[in-house]
Amino acid sequence: MITAIFQYEFLQNTFLTGILIGLIAPLLGTFIVVRRLSLIADALSHVTLAGIAASLFISKKFILFSGLSPLYMGMGFSVLGSVLIERLRMVYKHYQELAIPIILSGGIGVSVIFISLAEGFNTDLFSYLFGSVSAVSRTDLYVILGITVFVSIMIVILYKELFVLSFDEEHAKVSGIPAKSIHFIFMIMIALVIAASMQIVGILLVSALMTLPVASSMRIAHGFKQTIGLSILFGEIAVVGGLISAYYLDLAPGGTIVLISIAILLIVIFWKHMHGKRPIKIQRGENS
Repeated sequence: MITAIFQYEFLQNTFLTGILIGLIAPLLGTFIVVRRLSLIADALSHVTLAGIAASLFISKKFILFSGLSPLYMGMGFSVLGSVLIERLRMVYKHYQELAIPIILSGGIGVSVIFISLAEGFNTDLFSYLFGSVSAVSRTDLYVILGITVFVSIMIVILYKELFVLSFDEEHAKVSGIPAKSIHFIFMIMIALVIAASMQIVGILLVSALMTLPVASSMRIAHGFKQTIGLSILFGEIAVVGGLISAYYLDLAPGGTIVLISIAILLIVIFWKHMHGKRPIKIQRGENS
């Protein structure tokens, strides 16, 4: 396996991308889970699917766009979806959760239309749905590296604000924190991470990588920062283990990554049950 990585560029791209995704997906996922916004990842992943299907349709019908990577249009659709969710949250102020199923349904509808126009499923679309060990180009790797750097820097800069917003949004607003602006930036980051993750994990499974490692870490962590650290650790184990399994078993990596994430969760739950201790609830006042 190590020899193959040094020998083939596509494997280098895949594993380097996987390591980056294993870092930023659980990192951002911790804030998503704590804020009870887990379904946003599902909604934006379906919007991203619409972008992928549209890109494949356009590249098939117009020779000028035949070399365009679906990653970019998927990323554009994902960002647009995040903006629309924010707008709908403002329209339905007392029923903000309605924004998520509206955008999710719209994403599915647009996806079905473009898939039909492109004359059904093909190999390229299947790889984006469930991930592929050969789908990442060197250019895609550089784009995902840029997204990783951007998201990491924004998390560091806005950590205190995001922390307060995650546990008490009303207190954050009273404290003078620009909640709307920060939440908008947060949504953009989610959209970019989902688009970046789709080639490795797959569009339909990317939300699992953002939530399952967090679910595991919350069972054993003693504080918010420790939850983030353990989530990243579990995410990296799942991604690396999933990619290696997919390579040897000739499977779609999305499925193997998710199954390893579920296995980690079951091990953690069993370990906690054997020790007979209740999970420690993360309090708003904790910052370490």
